[in-house]
Amino acid sequence: MYVIGLDVGGANLKAADCDGKAYSVPFPLWKTPELLADALRELLTNLSRPDLVAVTMTGELADCFETKAAGVDQILSAIEAAVTPAPVIVWSTGAEFITTDLAREYPLLAAAANWHALATWVGRMVQEPGGLLIDIGSTTTDIIPLEQGFPVPAGLTDVERLLSGELVYTGGRRTPLAMLSHSVPLRDQQCPLAAESFATTLDLYLLLNMRPEDAADLDTANGQPATREAAEIRLARSVCCDLTEISTEEVQQMAEWLAERHQDQIHRAIDQVLARTTEPITAVLISGSAVFLAEKIVKSHPVLSLARLTNVAEIFNASVADATCAFAVSRLAAERIQLKE
Repeated sequence: MYVIGLDVGGANLKAADCDGKAYSVPFPLWKTPELLADALRELLTNLSRPDLVAVTMTGELADCFETKAAGVDQILSAIEAAVTPAPVIVWSTGAEFITTDLAREYPLLAAAANWHALATWVGRMVQEPGGLLIDIGSTTTDIIPLEQGFPVPAGLTDVERLLSGELVYTGGRRTPLAMLSHSVPLRDQQCPLAAESFATTLDLYLLLNMRPEDAADLDTANGQPATREAAEIRLARSVCCDLTEISTEEVQQMAEWLAERHQDQIHRAIDQVLARTTEPITAVLISGSAVFLAEKIVKSHPVLSLARLTNVAEIFNASVADATCAFAVSRLAAERIQLKE
């Protein structure tokens, strides 16, 4: 059976089939939810017609939906319209697939379940009693404890996971810099950051050469290219300057300082999760579109740096690495169908 997995987020759409073909495209769901079905149809033209579609999502949190229940319902309706006549199943935080009817009846089981699908699928790489999965995407970071390869989170809903430290609403691309610190060192003083989306974490890692430039990528704070030159302009704006008022050296120092604050934020959440683990962490899995950041954090952590490190992205091609949750649900669905047969 040919299965396609879909991961519908608030900012990106991801599709992957069970054979390893995967695609990811930006889609600001909160702006045009009525275009979701069309966007999914366009995305799926890259893949063959499926026998089954397995779904996970985080887009129900987008503020175009009054409630998560409304978001789950409308996202599923768009998916059903886009993939008909293929049947649709939905991954739940109960570690099983449910029907779309059940997902609508119990929306919190389906809401924000993509991290759980990923941990269930890749967790099998960890056979040790104590493990950890760190997935850093464009917008959020998931820190998921594992025992014998199975996810054992303290929380299942977004708010439970925020409180537990297992969800950190920060990522390697879309996070506004004012969310990292209220101010930055500048000219021997602390200069407040403008509370605007003038620049994001994408710009930090461009300037620090941790992300490659892409002049065709216009999904930035100001719609200008994802290049170091444009990132410097954006970062200068975050202290209300243009490049006639601030030096390149000063901008670079700001980027280095803010990147440290960003990594400290994730470090603190990791420590919060580790404080609850009952087994020593001897294996760490890292993944996500900002996996480079996860690797840096793990290697600098006093406990995790001693563990066996596996970069999930290195096991697959680049397209799958950017759509791991979609690939995870496609593989989980395909495997469970085979077991039933």
